[in-house]
Amino acid sequence: MDSIELKNLQAPLKEKYRSEPESALITLKAQGDIGEGISCTIQTGQALIEAGLHPATGGTGQLACSGDLLLEALVACAGVTLQAVASAIGVEIKSGQVKAEGDLDFRGTLGVSKEVAVGFRTIRLSFHLDTNATAEQMVSISKLTERYCVVYQTLTKGVNVETQYESSK
Repeated sequence: MDSIELKNLQAPLKEKYRSEPESALITLKAQGDIGEGISCTIQTGQALIEAGLHPATGGTGQLACSGDLLLEALVACAGVTLQAVASAIGVEIKSGQVKAEGDLDFRGTLGVSKEVAVGFRTIRLSFHLDTNATAEQMVSISKLTERYCVVYQTLTKGVNVETQYESSK
């Protein structure tokens, strides 16, 4: 997709969101069914994903790890965003690879140490691109990708999560 096609695709949406700001507020949803053993099955738009414990917490490694899914969501969002912003500024990305790595200390996850935080300590996101972009264009692509990637912004800025528990009893 080139910049003209992208602009033509997004122009009516942008105009609608300017004139009707409330129409831009959309609630994305995910749902999972608690499974056998220690697992949860998530229905995505394309497939079922069965998530379970990471081997470092007693899992077999045969089920998806939620930490991996988080990194995969970051990679997917950043990759799509990068392609969109590159197209918007007229830069061709011939091919590329997006990688995310995150460091966890499972002593926190397993409650071995209250001093160790639960969650990722650091996440590294890297892009390896085959492109003829200039150094200046690469700076723009980098800034715009980070600015408009939903998952990146959510992770770096944080978000309030409201929880609710109900019992059928």
